[in-house]
Amino acid sequence: MLKQGLEQKLLQKLSPQQIQMIKLLEIPTLQLEQRIKNELEENPVLEEGENQDDIEKSIEEQEEGSELDQDEFSFEDYLGDDDIPSYKLHASNVSKDDKKEEVPFSVSVSFHEHLENQVGLKSLSDREYMLALYIIGNVDDDGYLRRKLESIANDLSFTQNVKTSEEELEKVLKIIQELDPPGVGARTLRECLLLQIKQKDLDEPSLQLAKKILEQYFNEFTKKHYQKIIIRLKISEEELEEAINEILKLNPKPGSSFSNSENRAVQTIIPDFILENNDGKLELSLNSRNVPDLHINKDYTQMLENYQKTRGQKSREQKEAISFVKQKLDSAKWFIDAIRQRQNTLLVTMNAIMDYQHEFFQTGDETKLKPMILKDIADKTGLDISTISRVVNSKYIQTPYGIYSLKYFFSEGMQKDDGEEVSTRQIKSILKEYIDNEDKRKPLTDEKLSKLLKEQGYNIARRTVAKYREQMDIPVARLRKELK
Repeated sequence: MLKQGLEQKLLQKLSPQQIQMIKLLEIPTLQLEQRIKNELEENPVLEEGENQDDIEKSIEEQEEGSELDQDEFSFEDYLGDDDIPSYKLHASNVSKDDKKEEVPFSVSVSFHEHLENQVGLKSLSDREYMLALYIIGNVDDDGYLRRKLESIANDLSFTQNVKTSEEELEKVLKIIQELDPPGVGARTLRECLLLQIKQKDLDEPSLQLAKKILEQYFNEFTKKHYQKIIIRLKISEEELEEAINEILKLNPKPGSSFSNSENRAVQTIIPDFILENNDGKLELSLNSRNVPDLHINKDYTQMLENYQKTRGQKSREQKEAISFVKQKLDSAKWFIDAIRQRQNTLLVTMNAIMDYQHEFFQTGDETKLKPMILKDIADKTGLDISTISRVVNSKYIQTPYGIYSLKYFFSEGMQKDDGEEVSTRQIKSILKEYIDNEDKRKPLTDEKLSKLLKEQGYNIARRTVAKYREQMDIPVARLRKELK
């Protein structure tokens, strides 16, 4: 049965300008530079650099303050031709007597080119060579072949019209697995390590044992069930330790050992804030090195004024021109205001964080960081929590003690038995210290770590210890066990 009824809802609808403002607030400095560049390209009314009126005013002030009459001064009077080196008068600015030195440069090859070059030296048929190149194209930067041979065979059939089988591809893959670096072309970690072991001198007892462990007891090895391996292989702890040391010398990511900066992207962190500590006085500034000053081109404002002053009936073209210029002017004004508002909001927020974490910013001592959540900064600034969250997102500050993500300064807190409030970061630091100093033959369990923390006044349950340990990427006690 269908029913009709009226329902009232209060919805907050954001304008396009508000949405753009939110986006500007979220992006870091590096993306802001590109955003400004795009706006300058799209809006002819918007210009970068100082406002022309300010420049002209500055020039007038300089001219008024100058006592030197330009008519009484010439460059020739100041410096005669004989005093000017001839090369200074040419654009090249280089003397013919200067020694020309060639600038050396290096040519590097990528990881995949390195493999392709080696394949070219193998005695392969045209078909084998083509299949080898296709397989190499599917090897990732770590050196692994993550795709199944069945999928590669299907790709060759559909895209290259080449019919092949898994068996044929397997034979070609074996050739690739003989290439440098050792372990390349493996499909699993176990296969990668075995490929490297097999290229060593297997006359060594420790290498023979290492190969046997990887072939027969790989799961026990990865889970550190060392006693099971000792019992099943009937070996001593010393023999096992020697074999494990040989395995640990192997490279689990053979592709990463191929040093080529062009082969992998380097992420550069551009700090959004710069903090200087001048004799205890903290000075904060925005990193606006590549963010230009923006102003409105006065030619367009003058054009709009002239159009609007024109009396009588305006033509269609004139109306369209007025509409276009007005739209671009409004857009430029809004963008300039939005950038200013963004910079102001960032500074207000960062100043509040500095005030809250004053001890840390004075000393760089991470144990001085206080528990702090987004609401604390929202209360100090009068801004919404969502605004604080957007400011903190993907932003960094350069301090005398290093570059930090703004998120680093936020952490939950808890009270010790004596009532002192501490941050979870401080608890994690203590937890890590316990684990770093534990006896690796008998690592501390989460239950034992919980008891140790309680003895220090930190009333933390075992499951919370497990959560903090996982957040720090520390494995369970069983996997931390070592033979020494």
